[in-house]
Amino acid sequence: MTFVIPGTLPGLNEYINAERYHRQCAAKMKKQVEHTIMLIARSQHHTAHFDKPVFMRYTWVERNRKRDKDNISFARKFVQDSFVKCGILENDGWKNIAGFSDRFLVDPKKPRVEVEIIESEEN
Repeated sequence: MTFVIPGTLPGLNEYINAERYHRQCAAKMKKQVEHTIMLIARSQHHTAHFDKPVFMRYTWVERNRKRDKDNISFARKFVQDSFVKCGILENDGWKNIAGFSDRFLVDPKKPRVEVEIIESEEN
């Protein structure tokens, strides 16, 4: 099952800057981003639910190559927390996420994050 989140998500640098400015600023950013992700995810797959361990494949499609890959992929935290909060995943701990992979592409006209969830054979 694949979810497509249009646009780009805040990276680690943006989160750190918000945290340095004011702790509540970073918390507000996280809450707003998670709310948006939950709305998008539920609009695409309104009954999605995984209770077995999953493998998550992330495809980060950026407008350009300005942000570092590790900065971009920090947003996994927002995605996984959102998926737990809206019931797509039971939890995002060791028992629930077998692993994940990241792929990075550039599309100046259609930046997005694609998240493919695959039920894992691992327990």
